[in-house]
Amino acid sequence: MWLLFLLLAWVAAVVSCVRVCRTAVVTGQAQHRAQDTPPDTAPDADGAHAGLTLYETAYLSGGPHRLADVVLVLMAQQRRLHLAHTGWATVVDPVGQDPVERAALTAIGPEGQCRIPAVRTALSGTDAVRGLADRLVDAGLAAPAAIRTAVRQVRGAALVVLLAAGATYWTAPSGEPDRLVLAWFALPLILALGTWAIARTEVRPSTGWATETGAARLRQEHPGVRDRRPAPEPAGLTGLALHGPAVLVDPGLRAALHSSGA
Repeated sequence: MWLLFLLLAWVAAVVSCVRVCRTAVVTGQAQHRAQDTPPDTAPDADGAHAGLTLYETAYLSGGPHRLADVVLVLMAQQRRLHLAHTGWATVVDPVGQDPVERAALTAIGPEGQCRIPAVRTALSGTDAVRGLADRLVDAGLAAPAAIRTAVRQVRGAALVVLLAAGATYWTAPSGEPDRLVLAWFALPLILALGTWAIARTEVRPSTGWATETGAARLRQEHPGVRDRRPAPEPAGLTGLALHGPAVLVDPGLRAALHSSGA
């Protein structure tokens, strides 16, 4: 029986490690291509050679959920949505002005009202948001979702190895299996933990939403990107895109975005 557990441990460790290595290579190649492109010629969401759009800034700073917050607040400020402090979004004007707005309206649903957390989740999976993310990944500015998934999987593989070793211990006839048997589990554990540690060290800049190139682009276009003080109008949406709902001046909007929606 212990051979079955050991095989499971090795398969989990090897598969996750190979996936991390392959994903890291692909991400590194994308970043090298981006570094060969002058910063002012990287394509924006519409394919034009210009600075980052508001949506791109939001995605690179906080991912699809940050992008959802930006489009909801933008539409609320234009009185085309109502965001209640209880965490509900209600449609006022059901006409979107761009693909992301139309996707947000679709995420809210035909009833015209939906909880904001549910809108965030639904909007994250729409073609409009995935297309924007893919363009940023192709430009070397955004990290592929695969790199974050691969790092989590190798961490999960280490847990699988530990569970397999524990199962071997508890299923041993005497409760005390041969120490040499347990020592065999140390090898896949070392492989998984070692790969995870290297990934956290070497690939850490790409485990967020922006790559090193993307983060540099944000700093270039927004020199005060680390400044978390509330952004004055009309830079409020940019502040939201960069730092999240905490910088919003309007307490009602802050409450709406921070609410659970219950």
